[in-house]
Amino acid sequence: MKKNLAFMVQFDIKPEYLKEFTESLLLVLNNMSVEESFVSCYLHKDPKDETKFAVYEIWSEPSMEAFFENQLKTKDYRQEYEKKIATWLKEDRIITVLEPMQEWHK
Repeated sequence: MKKNLAFMVQFDIKPEYLKEFTESLLLVLNNMSVEESFVSCYLHKDPKDETKFAVYEIWSEPSMEAFFENQLKTKDYRQEYEKKIATWLKEDRIITVLEPMQEWHK
């Protein structure tokens, strides 16, 4: 199994910003999906709370530091999103780096 960078980002959004957040997040996710080091991404919403989201991402980046340097700091499509995210959030994002162990596909 290839050692890719895997992480999950959890969001708790203020209700009045749901539409703006979702539109901006989808713009970012659609743009990042064509990046060379992008592998996959899953977006989930809590069925019991429409303000809670989770994004699970896999990248062929060697580390979170490299990901921040190569993706977050350099991509224009992320700039507006990153400027506004603090306004949309009830609490800080929770970013959890995961260590891939095994995978299954059908």
